[in-house]
Amino acid sequence: MTTRRHLIQTLGGAAALAALHPLAALAQTIEQVKILYGFPAGSAGDSVARRVGEKLAGSAYTRNSAVVENKPGAGGRIALELLKSAPADGSVLALTPFSCTSIYPHIYKKLSYDPLKDLAPVSIAAVMHHGLAVGPLVPASVKNVKDFLAWAKANPNEASYGSPAAGSTPHFIGALLGINNGVELKHVPYRGSIPGVTDVVGGQIASMVTPSGDFIANHKAGKLRLLATSGKARSPFSPEVPTLAEQGFPELTTEEWFGFYAPAKTPASTIAAANAAINAAIKEKAVIDSLAVVGLIAQASTVEEMARSQQAEFERWGPLVKKVGFTAES
Repeated sequence: MTTRRHLIQTLGGAAALAALHPLAALAQTIEQVKILYGFPAGSAGDSVARRVGEKLAGSAYTRNSAVVENKPGAGGRIALELLKSAPADGSVLALTPFSCTSIYPHIYKKLSYDPLKDLAPVSIAAVMHHGLAVGPLVPASVKNVKDFLAWAKANPNEASYGSPAAGSTPHFIGALLGINNGVELKHVPYRGSIPGVTDVVGGQIASMVTPSGDFIANHKAGKLRLLATSGKARSPFSPEVPTLAEQGFPELTTEEWFGFYAPAKTPASTIAAANAAINAAIKEKAVIDSLAVVGLIAQASTVEEMARSQQAEFERWGPLVKKVGFTAES
């Protein structure tokens, strides 16, 4: 733990110094940056990579818009494996949700990358709230989370919830909801949000936990009911829906971020230049508006803030994953 904290302090301190002179050790502006993203094109995180990437052009960091390369598979791990061995000169970044760096170390005995030794935080880019929604398989009388738990307890054969992947943050939110309240909820893992949402709407499964933005269209159309969201405050995209904390489940409050990483040995001044360019892009109205369309809240950070958050989430999710009892082999 001491080593981890020391590394975070070193990263943050070096980045802070470099931020004062972001081009001090940047020999020349990078011609073009490649952004690796470990999930399919068209997904919410892909929108972050593309919208931010195109706004990097003309910055002190890079001359041109970034090129996004989708590397889907293995729950996002492939992109980070590639980043680990990429040139440490700022020419390659990866975008990932924090689950890949803060939760996966707890569920994979042999993770092919070490988030602290192989990856360097650059900037948080966007935040998502997860949501719990039910479909037509659940009676209309179920209007909140406590109603849903009561129904699930009375209907164990139908009490299921989907998530976008086994080992994902939504998987654990649903599992903890059941465990903490003495209700058995059968987990149904999908490959991404959309197939699961489709099955909820079609009455194939009772409910789903996934990024709340993926529910909004069907929720507004009355095809499913969004019972709760996981943020500290209500989602700006569904302000009529109370949070899990408001409904008596504060321990499930979760705001998952997408963040940019560089290879570990990238110079601090290069990371500072990348951070400055990414932060400027995230603050543009066009980027904020385009991310809102897919249910994401644009949010920038310093290198140190991202490193602290990564560590805090790592420490938070360790005992929770153990409580659920899930590993990649289970």
